[in-house]
Amino acid sequence: MNRSYRIDCLQYANWSEKIFHEMHEGGVDAVHVTIAYHENFRETVLNIEQWNRWFERFPALIFKGRTGDDVRLARNTNRTAIFFGFQNASPIEDDIGLVEIVHALGARFMQLSYNNQSLLATGCYEAEDPGITRMGRQVIKEMNRVGLVIDMSHSAERSTMEAIELSDRPIAITHANPASWHPALRNKPDDVLRALGQSGGMLGLSVYPHHLKDKSDCTLESFCEMAARTVDLMGPGCVGIGSDLCQDHPDSVVEWMRVGRWTKEIDYGEGSQSNAGFPNMPSWFNDSRDFGNIENGLRAAGLDDKEVSGIMGENWLNFYDRSFAPQGKEVECGRDTAAE
Repeated sequence: MNRSYRIDCLQYANWSEKIFHEMHEGGVDAVHVTIAYHENFRETVLNIEQWNRWFERFPALIFKGRTGDDVRLARNTNRTAIFFGFQNASPIEDDIGLVEIVHALGARFMQLSYNNQSLLATGCYEAEDPGITRMGRQVIKEMNRVGLVIDMSHSAERSTMEAIELSDRPIAITHANPASWHPALRNKPDDVLRALGQSGGMLGLSVYPHHLKDKSDCTLESFCEMAARTVDLMGPGCVGIGSDLCQDHPDSVVEWMRVGRWTKEIDYGEGSQSNAGFPNMPSWFNDSRDFGNIENGLRAAGLDDKEVSGIMGENWLNFYDRSFAPQGKEVECGRDTAAE
């Protein structure tokens, strides 16, 4: 195959055979899927059991990914490798020993916080950000050791900067955009993104409308111009796609994402009380079959073939090679980042 790798480093869909076929039709080689928002360890194991049943039912479409080589296998066999991740640290509860256990079960990304203060770090919706906690410092060390990637997508600014500084291995922000382009609480300031790029970390650009300028009316041209500016800011090897696609879910699922079990009231997050459900997707990205639109848009924005291939998947593949193995056993590979 001559086409670029296509990796989406964050989706939370209402998974079905239809969606697996759409990933196949879209030529998506790998997807990082959220398997926990507020679930505890046992509930997360139940979600893994469900995925194991899907892997058994649809082996011609999907399989469980653990390493970068599984992305290459997916491409060679025309399937999609599925990588597990958590949008909160709740699956490890208050037990650092579970970090190694969840990695052994297939988890490859874990956010240190989801909007709120956690045992590890501060979420982006808190008024004060005291940074990484005492437990957070220890968990970062353990995540580094086993090969579980630190994800700060929903974390506040100080906590994110401290995670970059404390981690011995590059971290990721799997789904967010520059706040200088659109000032959402979840989007990241330029100084954070610059530090992320200098450390060899990765940013996944999001197409979730609350993260976009003009939201659902955001144009492909605006998104791709933003991508080009982000490459200039961070370096061409540090930018990919993390669509945050929440496909086919009923609006009631937003309540679980935002509320979990921590409040009896509705938390409207980045939506308004009149629009607390899922927003409409932009016209140019409704599902995984639309990745070609982004690729064409990046070329039209003036990015060269290497830069486009990097954003569409090769940058994430290099990051996977470096990140998922235990410390000391990382795959050596070349990378082109602002730090170099």
